[in-house]
Amino acid sequence: MKRIKVLVVDDSAVVRQVLSSTLETDPSIEVIGTAADPVFASEKMSKQWPDVIVLDVEMPRMDGITFLKKLMAERPTPVVICSTLTEKGAATTMQALAAGAVSIVTKPQLNLRQFLLESADDLVAAIKGAARANLKRVVAQKQPQPRLTADAVLPAGLAMARTTDHVVAIGTSTGGTQALEQVLTALPRVCPGLVIVQHMPERFTAAFADRLNSLCQIEVKEACNGDRVIPGRALIAPGGRHMLVKRNGAQYIVDVVDGPPVSRHRPSVDVLFRSVARAAGSNALGIIMTGMGDDGARGLKEMRDSGARTIGQNEASCVVYGMPKEAAKLGAVEKEIPLQLISQVIMESRQAR
Repeated sequence: MKRIKVLVVDDSAVVRQVLSSTLETDPSIEVIGTAADPVFASEKMSKQWPDVIVLDVEMPRMDGITFLKKLMAERPTPVVICSTLTEKGAATTMQALAAGAVSIVTKPQLNLRQFLLESADDLVAAIKGAARANLKRVVAQKQPQPRLTADAVLPAGLAMARTTDHVVAIGTSTGGTQALEQVLTALPRVCPGLVIVQHMPERFTAAFADRLNSLCQIEVKEACNGDRVIPGRALIAPGGRHMLVKRNGAQYIVDVVDGPPVSRHRPSVDVLFRSVARAAGSNALGIIMTGMGDDGARGLKEMRDSGARTIGQNEASCVVYGMPKEAAKLGAVEKEIPLQLISQVIMESRQAR
């Protein structure tokens, strides 16, 4: 069995030591080296190239984002970001994801050694997923998307035609940050209201939503309890909490709630999709996109059974064809389409109702 060659780049000696010893316990992973910063990492990579790089963001001599951009321009390689849970770190990590990082592993500022030991399964899963990532899709998705006006898709006079009567629910994980950027930046202000679960740790979703809001014509925000689902707005489930859609008279609103992880995730796509199936039924569109695992597959099947339209991102355009594949196996997916057509389908679903 071919082992996954991993290079750990972090200025913390504790992180380097604990990550190395933890990852080496998995027979499918080989830590080929560690480095205190990207300059040292480059020297080691000139002798042996890794399959996956675990990369810190803030380091001496060269920061992680500069290194990541250089790497993706010269020799794209799967990168897992390992970053602390701070507001500054969250914003910086969003830049790293936009530059092409595959996924995030969070580390606290306190009790670091214990955290890394207890999170061994998550670390290993992230690295294995990164090793399978389609880097052609990551690099392609970094290209800037055209900024459209509302009139390019739909006449402005129809902006209030559907108000809150239609809900688009999207679930995604690994590779989803870049994929969502491509979809949302192509939507005009008159698009249907969207509710989104992107697997992401607590405190990172606010920075992610803020970044998308600065790029998109539509409003993008981290969801708060009681927020309305309205045209021209995308609500992103907060990391560490579930988001549900419910009917409130003639309106749709979201509930942001605590609860155990579902399908190993909180927020869970299954939870969101089930709530949409119950609250909106045939007045909804469900979309499952790139990501590891099977979260969302069962919920999407519930949406389809309730009369909703359901779409899966096709394998060729996924960074990781896991979640859409599992949904297709269950018969949850009505149709698979490439990433670049998803925004068009969202707008067509609005016009069709």
